[in-house]
Amino acid sequence: MSDASLRPITRALLSVHDKAGLVPLAQALVKRGVELVSTGGTSKAIQEAGLSVTDVATVTGFPEMLDGRVKTLHPAIHGGILARRDAPEHLAAINKYGIRPIDLVVSNLYPFAATVARGASFEDCIENIDIGGPSLIRAAAKNHEGVAIITDPSDYASFLEELEANNGATTLALRRRLAGIAFARTAAYDAAIAQWMAGERGETFPETIAVGAKLKQTLRYGENPHQKAAFYLDGSSRPGVATARMVQGKELSYNNINDTEAAYECVAEFKEPAVVVIKHANPCGVAVSHDQFSAYKKAYECDPVSIFGGIVAVNTTLEAQTAEELAKLFLEVVIAPDATPEALEILAKRKNVRVLLAGSLPDPGSTGMTLKSVAGGYLFQTRDNGHIGKADLKVVTKRGPTAKEIDDMLFAFTVCKHVKSNAIVYAKDLATVGVGAGQMNRRDSSRIAALRAGEAGEAAGLKDSPAKGSVVASDAFFPFADGLLAAAEAGATAVIQPGGSMRDQEVIDAADKAGLAMVFTGMRHFRH
Repeated sequence: MSDASLRPITRALLSVHDKAGLVPLAQALVKRGVELVSTGGTSKAIQEAGLSVTDVATVTGFPEMLDGRVKTLHPAIHGGILARRDAPEHLAAINKYGIRPIDLVVSNLYPFAATVARGASFEDCIENIDIGGPSLIRAAAKNHEGVAIITDPSDYASFLEELEANNGATTLALRRRLAGIAFARTAAYDAAIAQWMAGERGETFPETIAVGAKLKQTLRYGENPHQKAAFYLDGSSRPGVATARMVQGKELSYNNINDTEAAYECVAEFKEPAVVVIKHANPCGVAVSHDQFSAYKKAYECDPVSIFGGIVAVNTTLEAQTAEELAKLFLEVVIAPDATPEALEILAKRKNVRVLLAGSLPDPGSTGMTLKSVAGGYLFQTRDNGHIGKADLKVVTKRGPTAKEIDDMLFAFTVCKHVKSNAIVYAKDLATVGVGAGQMNRRDSSRIAALRAGEAGEAAGLKDSPAKGSVVASDAFFPFADGLLAAAEAGATAVIQPGGSMRDQEVIDAADKAGLAMVFTGMRHFRH
C-alpha cells in the first residue's frame, strides 16, 4: 500500500439515527483533532457529551426545514464530500465557493423496515423513508478515493483501529470495503421500500423486484464440501431457523439450515402437540397426539432408521421426557419454540446436537414469497399456505370415509404438502406410517411408502404392516390407477388426492372395486 493512498481525517460529518457507539466515536475523533459537523439529534448528543461540534445549519447558512426533511441537501455539504482530491478543477471550484472538504461521513438511516414491522400507518412509514441519509452515504461511497463512509456502528471499532495504525489516516482498502458496505446498505433500504409500496398497491409481482439481505454467517461449505455457501437474513420476523436462538451445538451447516426450516414449517401446521422428523428436507416421521412424548414415539416408529442424523422439530415447549429419548440418538438439530431447563440439561450431554429455540411458531396460513434461482433469473412464488378442511372434501367413491379416516386423511394430506413430489403418505391414528418422496412416478412413491411401513412394522415386531388399515394421501392426482392399487395392496382403506386427471373415472372405478373410500380435495401440493 503506497503512502499516496492514505487519507488523513481532518473533518467529519456525523448524522445518525442509531446513536449506539456515537459518543465514543466522536470522542476518539476529537482526540485526534478532527473537526465535527453534525445535524439535529446527533449534534445534541455530541454536545451533551461535552464535545465541540458545528451544526450543519451553520455550514449551509440554512436552517433545517420541512419538518427535518431538508438538512444536509446542500452544495456546502455535498460539494465537500464529492470533490475529487486529485482533480485541481474540483478543488478550485469548492475553494471558490468557500466549501471545505469532508473526509469522513458517518450516517445510518431512519428505521423504515422496523416502522413497517410494527404496523405503523401509511403516513408514518412514508415519513420514515430517509432521503438525506442515503444521499450522504452514496456521495461518500462514490468518492471513496478520498472519503470514508461508515453506515454501521459495528464498524466503528475497526475504523478507529485503522486510524490508530496509520496516524489518523485511512487506507484505500478500508475505504473501498466501507463503500461496498454502504452501497449494499442503501440498495437493501430501497428494496424494502419498493417491496412495501408494491404491497400497498396490491401488487404481488411488480415490474421490478428488488431483494435485500444481510449476511448472518459464512458457512463451512454448501450442500457438498467443494461448494461455498453463506446464510443471509431478509429482515423478516417469521419464526424459524433464521430467527431462532441457538442454545448449544456447533455451527449450523447449509444442509442443517435447509432441513431445519423444512422441519419447523411442517410442525407448525398442527395445533395439537406434534413432532416432525426430517431427513434431507423430507419428513420421515410425523405425528400428533394429546401430549408431546406420545407424538414423538409415533413419529419415531414411522422410520426408526432414517431418524439417524436427522432433524427433530416440536411445536410445544420441549419436555424432559422427550429430551431423554432424543439424547439417545445421533441427531443434527432439535428445534422448538422453547424448552424446559430440565430438557436443556439433558440435551447438553450431547454437545454436538444443535438446539434451537425459535420463541414461537410460523403461521402456516400467512402470505409470503419463496425464491429459487435459475440460469439468468429467479423464480418467485407465493408461499404454499393452502389448507383443506372437512368441508372441502368431495367423496367420489361408493363408500364414504369414516370419521376416523377423514381425520387421518386430512392429517396425511397436510404432511404431503411438505414432502418432495411425487409424494405419497400413509397415515394411521394421526401418525405417518410410511412416506414415499421424490420419485419420478407416483406408483413408485406408493410402493416405497408401503415398503417403509412394512420394514418399520417388522422392526417393531408387529404381525402386520402398519400400512394395513391406514389411509393414503397423494400430493397430486393419480394419473393411472396403478399407484392407488399399490396402496390398496399395502392395506390402505381410504385415499385423499386432489383429483383432476383425465383418467379420474378409471381411478375411481379401481377404488370402488378395491372397496376403498376416496375423496378429492381440488388442491394439489407439488413441492419440487
